[in-house]
Amino acid sequence: MSKPYYEKPKFKLYKANCLDILSELPENSVDMIFADPPYFLSSGSFTCQNGKMVSVKKGDWDLSNGLKKNFEFHLLWIDACRRVLKPNGTIWISGTYHSIYQCGFALEVKKFHILNDISWFKPNASPNLSCRFFTASHETLLWARKEKKAKHTFNYDLMKNGDWSEDQIKKPGLQMRSVWSINTPKPIEKKFGKHPTQKPSTLLRRIVLASTNKGDLILDPFTGSSTTGLASYLYDRNFIGIDTEKEYLDLSIKRFEELDKNLKNKQVKK
Repeated sequence: MSKPYYEKPKFKLYKANCLDILSELPENSVDMIFADPPYFLSSGSFTCQNGKMVSVKKGDWDLSNGLKKNFEFHLLWIDACRRVLKPNGTIWISGTYHSIYQCGFALEVKKFHILNDISWFKPNASPNLSCRFFTASHETLLWARKEKKAKHTFNYDLMKNGDWSEDQIKKPGLQMRSVWSINTPKPIEKKFGKHPTQKPSTLLRRIVLASTNKGDLILDPFTGSSTTGLASYLYDRNFIGIDTEKEYLDLSIKRFEELDKNLKNKQVKK
């Protein structure tokens, strides 16, 4: 097995192509996967961020290789994820219209059973600059099970009766619906730096608590700044994160070490 880039109890990071690490992991060993793959929308155009005009290019890893090659990429990593998932394991995939439909079709090609498509509504989304189409204010999350007849984990009661007060759509005591109102990451979540497609901790908190149990193994093949890993560690799950970019893995480590320090300080005070 390849040597981790960083390893602590219940938290492990690899600097590698996710296909290489996934091929080394045991078959049927992972309980849940959260994947935020490249959207392949980087180009020479511009968008609005914090009131400023910025380039859409997020990095070479986000450049499109054309429709066919992009779809082949999604087929490859989704197939590799299927091999390591337990029969009752589930996968979450986040994306915009640039990528999510390809991912959905790839899931069906690889015989996953799609459970839900979640619309993550962003109340504080940035405006568009062209004023020629509707302002993009949501992303789509696909949730799928490896085997159609398996019994997957879904913590229904927690989703229905838990404290989700940050979500203006969720009503107390009622079933959680498939539209989630969650703001983009808070400034404090970017204190050590930021990833261009960073997800808010409240989003990953909900996903981890909804679809895993304590002690489960969660994997993120495109870990970025490891919001998935922080949520996993915070709620006593095990985590494996993979990324090709040293910059974001180093950012992940800073975020993890601050969380770990804060958790240990709380334990001492008790």
